Amino acid sequence: MKPVGPEQIQDTHEHDYIALCVSNFKKYIQMKNTFNPICLRMNKALIVLFSVLSLLACNQRRSEQPKPNIILINIDDLGWCDVGFMGSKFYETPVLDKLASSGMIFTNAYAAASNCAPSRACLMSGQWTPRHGIYTVGTSKRGRSKDRKLIPEKNNTILPDSQYILTEVLKDAGYTTCHAGKWHLNDDPRTQGFDVNIGGCHAGNPGSYYPPYKSVPLEAPSEDYYLTDLIMDKTLDFLKSTGENPYFLYYSPYAVHTPIHPVKSLLPKYEDKPAWKGQNNPKYATMVENLDTQIGRMIGYLEKSGKLENTFILFISDNGGVYRVTKQRPLRAGKGSYYEGGIREPMFAYWKGKIEAGTESAEPVSNLDFYPTILEVAGIEKPDNKVLDGQSIIPLLTQQGTLGLRPLYWHFPIYLEGGNAESQDPVFRTRPGSAIRLGDWKLIQYFEGNDIELYNLKNDLSEENNLTDSNPEKVEQLLKMLIAWRKETNAPVPVQLNPEYIP
Repeated sequence: MKPVGPEQIQDTHEHDYIALCVSNFKKYIQMKNTFNPICLRMNKALIVLFSVLSLLACNQRRSEQPKPNIILINIDDLGWCDVGFMGSKFYETPVLDKLASSGMIFTNAYAAASNCAPSRACLMSGQWTPRHGIYTVGTSKRGRSKDRKLIPEKNNTILPDSQYILTEVLKDAGYTTCHAGKWHLNDDPRTQGFDVNIGGCHAGNPGSYYPPYKSVPLEAPSEDYYLTDLIMDKTLDFLKSTGENPYFLYYSPYAVHTPIHPVKSLLPKYEDKPAWKGQNNPKYATMVENLDTQIGRMIGYLEKSGKLENTFILFISDNGGVYRVTKQRPLRAGKGSYYEGGIREPMFAYWKGKIEAGTESAEPVSNLDFYPTILEVAGIEKPDNKVLDGQSIIPLLTQQGTLGLRPLYWHFPIYLEGGNAESQDPVFRTRPGSAIRLGDWKLIQYFEGNDIELYNLKNDLSEENNLTDSNPEKVEQLLKMLIAWRKETNAPVPVQLNPEYIP
């Protein structure tokens, strides 16, 4: 049997309860009428009254049902294949594997941008990058000027206060809200709806995972205390403080972002471990395992306290793994690229009794979908005049429907240095451009020379074969959609030539 939503389950139980009560009362009245027929009319009226009172009582119980707790786990720079539930034989993530297998795994999950700040801005705002203007970290003038043919568009570095973000909606609906770890969208997440802030600031990485943590505003309890452990310590303190109040936890530890600082006690087990599909970094592996262990501490507390029963969990990464640190084969490239290795993410959803264990979805979804999904889980209406570019994935989670054929878009009107053997070129991980995925097809348009790349992801997940010449009609279709989307979202396209450029 397919699982149904919590309201459907609750309504079914209440209906059965009402029916039983009314049935029993009818039997009593019928028996009484046998001996006292004069009371027949009065007793029928009593049946109606009793039914109404029962319905009112059940409606009261419905209103008193606790809201679900919500945990959004957004890992930093964790690649698509960096976890066991997505196939890795090198990294060890038993906690995440078990939790994922107890819910629904998504094999075509995406971030709406290929690096940290814009991806997080999309997740929190529920909007494509052109609507908030955060495209990268820091300045848009990345790399050497002589390598940039075009003048890149200006980049925003702060999510505007005018954005009514997910956290603020939940807080206004009565949720206690906590941010734990990396924020990266302004100086203090408490200015945008969080009641509690654990280590969040504008920094994109900690500088060090060992004390002092440099850019992270947390004090270490001892001289060798690992940052990821400390963030979970304080996260557990928050969870213990919530009592019976519904809470929203945005757990976004700095791990596993660089610097690659190993958990020393775990190094020996990975130093001689055989590599798997290009994954062979022992130091990074210790960070992944420790992250899994810390999440295990949280899940253990929730189970012991009984809170896991009413907790909805979404898990994803903010972008692809760093190519020089970890590989995502068969996906091409990594963080910063708009090939699959830069934007496709490990993802699962868990909700005991609501999401069937051991299920999987291959429908393309995005972290833009989290905002409307969480609103639906919490029973909150979409705010008036709030543009949301994603869709609720509840139909997928309950196996009651699909999201239909819909395009996913990416826009990056700037440069990002650090090219590698699998990126667009050896100089930049990506140059200014846009991308669209529709069904199995993906098109990338680069603005410097209007270069077009077309891939069929079903047949060519590694994006090795550019099908532009053999599929001109598909190119025309997707390019028209991409241009129309840029017009709709006022996406800026760089056209000004850079006088310092040297071909």
